[in-house]
Amino acid sequence: MLVDGIGLWCEIAGRDCAGRSAIFLDRDGVIVEDVDYLYRAEDIRFLPGAAAAIARCNGLGIPVVVVTNQSGVGRAYYDWSAFYAVQSALVAQLAQQGAGLDAVLACAYHADAHGVYRIADHPWRKPNPGMIREAAERMRLDLANSWIIGDRASDLVAGRVAGLCGGVLVTGGHGKNEGALPSALADERFIVKISPTLADAVEILIKIFDAGEC
Repeated sequence: MLVDGIGLWCEIAGRDCAGRSAIFLDRDGVIVEDVDYLYRAEDIRFLPGAAAAIARCNGLGIPVVVVTNQSGVGRAYYDWSAFYAVQSALVAQLAQQGAGLDAVLACAYHADAHGVYRIADHPWRKPNPGMIREAAERMRLDLANSWIIGDRASDLVAGRVAGLCGGVLVTGGHGKNEGALPSALADERFIVKISPTLADAVEILIKIFDAGEC
């Protein structure tokens, strides 16, 4: 699952997603509460409506891909085993609610990390688009008609650089502190929407998909 043996995690569920438009999701602050470095399964707290929103995407055949910065590994706050334990518990709890993830990608590299993890501006680390592009290549996704949902401007920047159709800023967590920057990212080739929760964001995107606006 570590594609470079060190700091890049990539787990693909194996479902056929070729040619489909995907929804990329940040994890902490979008799917689950941001507890400032989530490394214990018992600290997982799903945000209201998040699991149901993912299940709705599953039911419509929309691939759901998590792309998450995990500098906590690079900073030695926890290791990949702890990350895996959290992800396994998260997936199990989603399954209990009829939901699933098509892929999870994570990047541990950071300018302030320790040892081999100390790499500034790694191509995979958001706001860079590496995780999105890696998932698209492995899963043969239609990036031009895909979206990203995150709670930071850096999530939307990654989507914009990757060539996605647009991004939704979730304002329930860090998003409320992002000011006007997310909206400033919008132009004729990248749509920006604002939403209080993942559930509301998915509703917005389903309407856009149905209307063929992207």
